[in-house]
Amino acid sequence: MEVPVARPAIGQEEIEAVTRVMESGMLASGAVVTEFEERFAEYCGTGHAVAVNSGTAALHVALFAAGVGPGDEVIVPSFSFIATATCVSMSGAVPVFADVDGRTFNIDPDTVADLITPRTAAVIGVHLFGQPFDAGALQEICEEHGLLLIEDAAQAHGAEYRGRKTGSIGDLGCFSFYPTKNMTTGEGGMITTDDASAAEKIRRIINHGRSGQYLHTTFGYNYRMTNIGAAIGLAQLGKLDAFNETRIRNAHYLDGHLAGTGLVTPFRAEGVKHVYHQYVVRVTDEFPLARPALMDYLEEHGIGSAVHYPLPIHRQPIYQAAAGDAVCPVSTLLSGEVLSLPVHPSLTRRDLEYLCTTVKEVV
Repeated sequence: MEVPVARPAIGQEEIEAVTRVMESGMLASGAVVTEFEERFAEYCGTGHAVAVNSGTAALHVALFAAGVGPGDEVIVPSFSFIATATCVSMSGAVPVFADVDGRTFNIDPDTVADLITPRTAAVIGVHLFGQPFDAGALQEICEEHGLLLIEDAAQAHGAEYRGRKTGSIGDLGCFSFYPTKNMTTGEGGMITTDDASAAEKIRRIINHGRSGQYLHTTFGYNYRMTNIGAAIGLAQLGKLDAFNETRIRNAHYLDGHLAGTGLVTPFRAEGVKHVYHQYVVRVTDEFPLARPALMDYLEEHGIGSAVHYPLPIHRQPIYQAAAGDAVCPVSTLLSGEVLSLPVHPSLTRRDLEYLCTTVKEVV
């Protein structure tokens, strides 16, 4: 029996949508992208959404459009995917590493407050693994110090914080549509905002800084999304809520059936809707096997697992020297304990039962 840790949920609707675009001959960015942007903005509850070709591009352009650059610092969580920090470096600014909460795995507002300097321009909060960060606390800090708040919502499509969807809380929201995300466009991303002038500037930046036909009024990049990707995205957006509800049901099943095994199951904060991009347990000394041995055991039984992330960003080779005295003990601890188990919407009840039974056989 094979139970992969992740699997894109692609159906006939996506295939037919791509076929229509292919037959139209208009493969690059066009009307289908515009429709996807409008639908996504409506879904998130924002005034504007701009489609790009990756989640990393979304973060980079969000910072660039906001004027973040050389001489600035941007506070980011150390426990996240590397792009949360590299997009800051791409902008010419310096990432400053904050620690995370050991229960939610999200950026700890208390550590953020201690890192603010006169050079701080922005804070990037990551809704890690599908659970929104403490946006209320970060908003208070950012408002007090006049800082930009950017949501890295690459793993949290449709998640909610106090009734508001991710992407509609900070000044700018950034999404990824990589194949394993809660919804996909193959590759792609989206930037959401209520600021019309920011949206207009972002549209110029992602299209070579163009203001008119062969008229370039600002520096820009080729970060456009294709109609092909947007066609997939439109079909996926229509399924997103159902996908998320299945992920939530799967997570609750795992919660109940892995309890008592010694694995620390995911914590859910109050007032949030967690959409479980990943189902991440902690493999502590309470479990009979160390994490590498557990992963090998699961693989032998056809069950996929993964470590997100085995090394905190402040200890990555490209940042270790620059991070200097950065101390993120929780991020370091989690990197040695976390393990992602299958939770995606393609799982059957039989898959879930097999996963839980297999784990319990170790105990």
